[in-house]
Amino acid sequence: MQTLRFILASFVALLSVSVSLSTSLPLEEAFNHCLELHYKTPNQFSSSIYTSTNGSFSSILESTAQNLRYLLPSVPKPDFIFTPLDDSQVQASVICAKQLGIHMRVRSGGHDYEGLSYVSLIEKPFMLLDLAKLRAVNVDLAHNTAWIQAGATIGEVYYRISEKSSVHGFPAGLCTSLGIGGHITGGAYGSMMRKYGLGADNVLDARIVDSSGRILDRGAMGEDLFWAIRGGGGGSFGVILWWKIKLVPVPQTVTVFTVTRTLEQGGSKLLHRWQQVAPKIDEDLFIRVIIQPGNGSVPGQRTVATSYNAQFLGGANRLLQVMKHDFPELGLTSKDCVETSWIKSVLYIAGYPDGTAPEVLLQGKSSSKVYFKAKSDFVREVIPEKSLNTLWKVFLQDDGPLMIWNPYGGMMSRIAESATPFPHRKGVLYKIQYVTGWLDGEKSMEKHMNWMRKFYFYMSPYASKSPRETYVNYRDLDIGMNRKNNTSVIKAGSWGYRYFKGNFNRLVKVKTKVDPSNFFRHEQSIPPLATCKKG
Repeated sequence: MQTLRFILASFVALLSVSVSLSTSLPLEEAFNHCLELHYKTPNQFSSSIYTSTNGSFSSILESTAQNLRYLLPSVPKPDFIFTPLDDSQVQASVICAKQLGIHMRVRSGGHDYEGLSYVSLIEKPFMLLDLAKLRAVNVDLAHNTAWIQAGATIGEVYYRISEKSSVHGFPAGLCTSLGIGGHITGGAYGSMMRKYGLGADNVLDARIVDSSGRILDRGAMGEDLFWAIRGGGGGSFGVILWWKIKLVPVPQTVTVFTVTRTLEQGGSKLLHRWQQVAPKIDEDLFIRVIIQPGNGSVPGQRTVATSYNAQFLGGANRLLQVMKHDFPELGLTSKDCVETSWIKSVLYIAGYPDGTAPEVLLQGKSSSKVYFKAKSDFVREVIPEKSLNTLWKVFLQDDGPLMIWNPYGGMMSRIAESATPFPHRKGVLYKIQYVTGWLDGEKSMEKHMNWMRKFYFYMSPYASKSPRETYVNYRDLDIGMNRKNNTSVIKAGSWGYRYFKGNFNRLVKVKTKVDPSNFFRHEQSIPPLATCKKG
């Protein structure tokens, strides 16, 4: 009993000191002092806290941010950035932010399309917890597993696996600079998903800091929370520290190819056929279509180029047999095929130049930054060829449009919608990602944003319905957002059901149980039940 009284007295004393600090010290100093009070380690944390007066603040803020729209001077910046060095420092940051009433954003990679991991449009002040220094990858081939820290990129994960074995891999993202922490929280699709499912489907365990500051593994967090973090979106339930993933077998020889056809070369007819074939073809084969403007047969004329970009888990001879039987219309030849290793096929799909060494994956962050707006759709019925020919006119109205069509089917059709929060499974033919990009900042932003909204509206007859499904890792603040005052609208038919379908209701129940005070929140975070009812 005396021990309990001592703990309670210590907690009350610490809380009162923290509250006092929050009113008498700058926010980052109060935060630093709270960390030191908790761990009695003077000056341990100050070198990991960056404010706008620090010369490194901007470089750290911009380091992994991909969308330049959210680095404009007019966009709110965090009051300070904390870059923890280990799990206990993450734990301390959650405890202190909660005690001091500091709104926290958590970033593992910075690829989130609407900048929600490092920008807050709904409240100030806020801090950024940046996990970039937590990037260990511990591969255990004896058990076909690996433990990965949240700040590692998926490229680093791929490299460390290949470093140990040429016949092991992991089915996750195509873009290698994705931070693994947030990537898996949204599902994590990639070129092997038709064979093995999503990254989230191949997670065995995790370590997370919850809203009470506890570090929990799967056994301690329980199956409901473990279910929610594997596809329920980042920033809602806690801070992911580690994922334990299941490695999957890959062959010694993998074959890749890219074949491009313009509209003048029968592009629309070929794309119409692809919709019928790609979701049903051999599940070792992933053929996505990258669609962008190209040069027409007449100088100065724009056309649409469709590039069939593929990875096949096997050799070229078997691939050619599969294609000849199921998709002869593409006209694939042996000259189009490149046999390589799995790790080099990763580089190929990610768009690295021929001959790039796999070590480039250890660079972690991407150097590519652009102003962009993106949206997504899941398609369940083949778009007629006539409709394709019509939509190209709207597509070419933009200066920098891009679509990527990713095939589903295979394993994705055999996993139940409720197995994880990611519900886009059986019946989905393919997913469309829409992107418009530009380089002149705010000058042409409105034009591109308006085109994107127009094109998305134009595509509505061809998308899934009730709800119109959308991928949570391609966050879209147009959905369920009042653009007049940047407030989120939580209601049936809004973003929750678009991202998660019927799984949204279960996610709300988990949120209500594990974070009823809504400490982990952002513009489209899962709300606790009380907030939902108010919306």
